[in-house]
Formats: sequence, C-alpha cells, structure tokens
Amino acid sequence: MFKVGDRVVYPMHGAGTIEGVEEREILGKHHRYYVLRLPIGDMKVMIPVDNTEDIGLRDVISPEEVDKVIEVLKQECTAMSSNWNRRYRSNLEKIKSGDIYEVADVVRNLSAREREKGLSTGERKMLDSAKEILISEIILAKNWDREKTVSVLENVLAQEAQG
Repeated sequence: MFKVGDRVVYPMHGAGTIEGVEEREILGKHHRYYVLRLPIGDMKVMIPVDNTEDIGLRDVISPEEVDKVIEVLKQECTAMSSNWNRRYRSNLEKIKSGDIYEVADVVRNLSAREREKGLSTGERKMLDSAKEILISEIILAKNWDREKTVSVLENVLAQEAQG
C-alpha cells in the first residue's frame, strides 16, 4: 500500500508522486484510487488501489541504482531482430515490464540503431517515450532537474556513439 507523497513508477507512463487517495463510485461500486502526478506533460492519473500489483506500480529506484542504470546505457547493444515488427514488439514488452533496466536497454539499443541506420517513425516515438520514462524516474531518484538529467543521459549516449 502506497501513501501520499510516495514516489512511484507507473509502467508505460513514467515516474510520479502520489498526491492523494480518492474514492469514486463507478457502476454503483465504490473504488479507491491513487491520484498520481506525472511531471512529464504535467499529467494526473488515477490508479485503482486494488490493481496496483497487476499494473506493476512500484517504488522509484534509489539514487545508487541510477548508477546501475547508467552502466546499462554504457554496455554493448544486445542483439535485436532485423525484423521491424519483432523488434518493436520485443522493445514494447521491455517498456511495459516497468523494469528501469529493461527501459534503459531499449534506449541504448534504439539510440545505437538510430545512429547506424535511422529509425522508423514508430521506433522513433518508442525511443522518445522510453527516454521520457527513464528521465522521469531519474529526476525523482536523484532529485535532479530535467535539464541536468537530460544532459547526463545525452552525454552517456554520446560516449557510447564514440565508444
């Protein structure tokens, strides 16, 4: 059970802060919802308290774990299917998992592919989305501002390009 003020990650959407717990009546039944404020796009989402495990809602990683995420970004690319559809589905599953290391893997691999061969519109959107998810969690884990977080991420990815 999370509480107001907790920093959590909502898979596919990114990290945010629980601002409240509200009760709503839907189809005659009362349900409790976490009100989650996502800094990206200043979005507010309501997540059913009873479904948090199914959804994959989890705590934001620790500041020390951010260093491990950066190490994942520095690693060699993992093998990706040459078939666009298979590659897209595989990357989508990694992002949906809510695992920050899997998201970092997607960012690293798609960034490398973008430099080498370019990306389709779908994969470009996926890369942008995965970066935003990564950025949102690092911001909350390290208490950095967006500018610093983006700068660190871009520097790591640029080093890999030269690497």
